[in-house]
Amino acid sequence: MSGPPAAGVPARRPAEGPVTGRPEARRLRPYALRCEHRTTPLGIDEPAPRLSWRLASDVRGDDPVAYRVRVAERAGDLDGGGRLLWDTGRVADPGATAVDYAGPALGSRTRLHWRVSVWPAGTDTPAEESSWFETGFTRSDEWRASWITHDPRPIDVMDAPTEGEFALDDHGLAPCPVLRRSFTASAGTRARLYVSARGLYDVRLNGERVGDAELAPGWTDYHHRVQYQTYDVTASLRDGENVLAATVADGWWSGFVGFEPRRAGAHYGSYPQFLAELHLTGADGRGSVVVTDEAWRTGTGAVRHADLLMGECHDLRRCADGWELPGFDDSGWSRARVTDTDHRLLVASADEPVRAMTELRPCSVTRVSPGTHIVDFGQNLAGRVRLSVRGLAAGARVVVRHAEVLDGAGRLYTANLRTAAATDVLVGDGREHIVFEPRFTYHGFRYAEISGVPEPAEADVVAVALHSDTPWAGEFDCSDAELRRLHDCVAWGQRSNFVSVPTDCPQRDERLGWLADAQVFLPTAALNADVAAFFTKWLRDVDDARTPDGGFTNVAPRLVGVADEGAPGWADAGVIIPWHLYRVYDDPRFLSRALEGMCAWVDLIHRHNPGLIWRDRVGPHFSDWLAPGTPTPRDVIATAYFAQSARLTAQAADVLGRKDVGEHYHRLADNIRRAFAEHFVTSVDGSGNPAEGVADGPCVRVAGDTQTGYLVALAFDLLPAGLVGAAARRLAELVESAGPALLTGFLGVALAAPVLDDHGRADLAHALLLRDKVPSWRFPLRHGATTIWERWDGWTPDTAFRAPSMNSFNHYALGSIGEWLYRGVAGLDQAPDSTGYRKLRIRPRPGGLRHASAHHESVRGTVRVTWERRGDRIALRVQVPPGATADVYVPTTDPGSVRESGLVPGTDDRNIAVIATASDHVVHRVSSGSYRFTATHPPVDCHAGPPGAEPPLSLTPSRRASGPATKRSFARSYEEDTP
Repeated sequence: MSGPPAAGVPARRPAEGPVTGRPEARRLRPYALRCEHRTTPLGIDEPAPRLSWRLASDVRGDDPVAYRVRVAERAGDLDGGGRLLWDTGRVADPGATAVDYAGPALGSRTRLHWRVSVWPAGTDTPAEESSWFETGFTRSDEWRASWITHDPRPIDVMDAPTEGEFALDDHGLAPCPVLRRSFTASAGTRARLYVSARGLYDVRLNGERVGDAELAPGWTDYHHRVQYQTYDVTASLRDGENVLAATVADGWWSGFVGFEPRRAGAHYGSYPQFLAELHLTGADGRGSVVVTDEAWRTGTGAVRHADLLMGECHDLRRCADGWELPGFDDSGWSRARVTDTDHRLLVASADEPVRAMTELRPCSVTRVSPGTHIVDFGQNLAGRVRLSVRGLAAGARVVVRHAEVLDGAGRLYTANLRTAAATDVLVGDGREHIVFEPRFTYHGFRYAEISGVPEPAEADVVAVALHSDTPWAGEFDCSDAELRRLHDCVAWGQRSNFVSVPTDCPQRDERLGWLADAQVFLPTAALNADVAAFFTKWLRDVDDARTPDGGFTNVAPRLVGVADEGAPGWADAGVIIPWHLYRVYDDPRFLSRALEGMCAWVDLIHRHNPGLIWRDRVGPHFSDWLAPGTPTPRDVIATAYFAQSARLTAQAADVLGRKDVGEHYHRLADNIRRAFAEHFVTSVDGSGNPAEGVADGPCVRVAGDTQTGYLVALAFDLLPAGLVGAAARRLAELVESAGPALLTGFLGVALAAPVLDDHGRADLAHALLLRDKVPSWRFPLRHGATTIWERWDGWTPDTAFRAPSMNSFNHYALGSIGEWLYRGVAGLDQAPDSTGYRKLRIRPRPGGLRHASAHHESVRGTVRVTWERRGDRIALRVQVPPGATADVYVPTTDPGSVRESGLVPGTDDRNIAVIATASDHVVHRVSSGSYRFTATHPPVDCHAGPPGAEPPLSLTPSRRASGPATKRSFARSYEEDTP
């Protein structure tokens, strides 16, 4: 990931942001220019791309007053006097950090250069920054390539198995086709390759790998959209003969996907297909095109099968060395078979691809039997193993199996993989040295069992982590070592499950884009990373999956037969996610693209539930999935989400200026709110009689009297104003009486800490973070977890493993607590009516911690909060990006003790004003810039995690090594590195 990485994740490019360390103060300047939420994208097809920038300044109150954006086909034309394609002129908009292109229609396959100028107050000289983007095909009828494949019909030979129990299981998968085409070109010719597959592809030009995308072109519902990627391959061309070569695999198109035994695979097609166009432009401007057609030559090679779930097999005896290079004799190969010439479903990729983002060396290599070793990488991840092997005889076999955890005997625990084999095989051909690395599969694992290598050295084994390249945008740190580890687990769970789509888990035969998991985790994900482009793509999958009657489904891309009809809290993600993305990224297109589907979804529920209590058409109704406590009544959860979806749809319409639509759904939301209160909420006095209130306020019960019932009622504002306080008190009672502990599942856990905090019980949210018994976040940490578990009790000393049919150890839903680590513990938040962090709310909840800090690279610029307690003093540092303001809540019981940079706030600085005072804080409204507040604060007994915990780490945690096995724990624990 780009940007500041978490444990073991190296930066892929220089960190973006303002330069520091210079003695002079730098004035307002734009940086981190984006097109469609991406850095210099190659091959977009958006007709009106969004051009955005962030702002930085070392001077307080140095805010923008105007901007200008210019677009040209030549970089030199952006300077004075050049020919511009589009020019906004100077626009007086102090809040702007983006503009949608509104110039002439963009041509296909064209590079556009653009520059943003930003004026601060009091000067006519703007600060400027430039970037570029390049279009792909703007019309589908411009494509000239054909879909081709190796002819799947004839079978050359078929031999009976001869290896008995060691016969290779190919899972019914065919060898991966290889395809090649030679052509003549000149070095230095401008070359663009546009490529896609129904399946997965790996492309080479003259033996050099093209690009760094993994598992391309990515997963979509291929009945609706097939993505293509664009590559600049100019540097790979040579004079004379050149060869464009590809290997294709089944992937999501025709491989195993999901868990439905009656439809285990081949959801979209029966065999993989390939499509490519190579556009060559000489120095004289003359062009030529190499396309996939029947002139290509095809065969099969070393990859005997490859599947996302089952694994991959390379038999080097079948490898034709040099087939990717000029000079290879392919006369014995067959001609490619053209399968289709339809290009209507081709679309340019909207997000960055899956990439190999980091590598981890083993923590240990343990011999478990002759020729078999278990490698512990110290981190659960999604990816593959790269293995260096020497002296492998012809026909000798190396087998690599994968697992998240070990069983009690110290061997791989694979029962929870269900039908996923997760096994990679290498068959040697006698060559002395081999580097084996699968290309068309990935696994969820911490441990790898390697058989067939006598003594693998640690230097010969590497775990390669794969995930969508969502630039890392957030950091969290605090004085509690286990909370830092919790944040690290959340981050690794996010990485492991953002693989083309937001999956539920990376290891078993599922890996589906479940909507509820994504919606509860999105607030955390969007603080950790820039996920705007990633969710832009996936929301198209969500829209493609909609049913004919307007319903959202439970998974996207949709798989026929997998919980088709949307369930409460799951399908509502089609409303909740666009709204949250709008708030984070200040991009109203998230709403304009989704509003039709939002309205259709709410109308569908309303049509089948005219009484406004959602009981019909509830799909599989997962309720509060995997909640360990008393089940919350299903109609309580459903009706709460019905109300929330109606309200957010109304607000989306308001933002888009659709007044009539907004009024309609506001009325509906109000009516559902009243129906919820009438059906599910009771107010009683001590005798059990209905009452409006008693001396200490009314006693309120939400039907079912569960934590989740109160959480949805409070979070979605479904209670009469006079009953809110009592409901919050009852929620606190239920949490306290349970441990304090949460008895919630996927839906409830995301709301717990924020709701408790909003109603004055941040202390209880902190108490939940401190708990170390089941259910809690610390219990898995104490037993070796390096990612978030699917279940609170996925493993315990008393019960061992829970049911393997549903027991992932890398499942981010319960990691939604990460949001409150940023917003609550560190205090980095935006106001409820803010979008794009225009109005910040900085309100730390120190609890028993000594210090905490958070950083977020917002669409507006860098937001940073750091606080620290020493004795009876607290220091709070805040960084506010240009164009934003912040309400800073300084924790103190003595308002007169507050100082900013040693001075009484606001006495001689127009950038600071006191706007509120309470018993435990003072609120200052500040303009952009950096501030340091100090105040007296009552000392408390600070906690720092378990005994022996190390001092706090830096904001970029270092890689951690695995420690000794913990007694009665299935996975090895580890300690924090010394800073």
